[in-house]
Amino acid sequence: MKTGDTELEDRKMAIYEYEHKGKACKLGKVFELEQPMSEDALDRCPQCGGPVKKLISSPTLSFPKGDSELKSQGFSKLVRRDKGVYENVTAQEGESRMVKLGDEGTYPHKGKRKK
Repeated sequence: MKTGDTELEDRKMAIYEYEHKGKACKLGKVFELEQPMSEDALDRCPQCGGPVKKLISSPTLSFPKGDSELKSQGFSKLVRRDKGVYENVTAQEGESRMVKLGDEGTYPHKGKRKK
């Protein structure tokens, strides 16, 4: 049994794009394949056995679109209401809705959040 970072690395999966160097098969000229990040790139198509090359693709990034999404992902959004006073529009149970600079008791903390 593996322990530590090696075990975690073996579980990390990524989607890679490959392109046939010759004729395409049922997977198409360009195809995607999910495989562990710890594995080497393929040099042969898993479908037809023909030569393939790994393509470099841009990553897909996702950003929270609203306050409720920020809140559900554990972020705090502060909106300035006055000099040194902010409203925590993503406040969760146990957190202060108003945040005052210099008053650490009003600061949002991860430790107060329920998981």
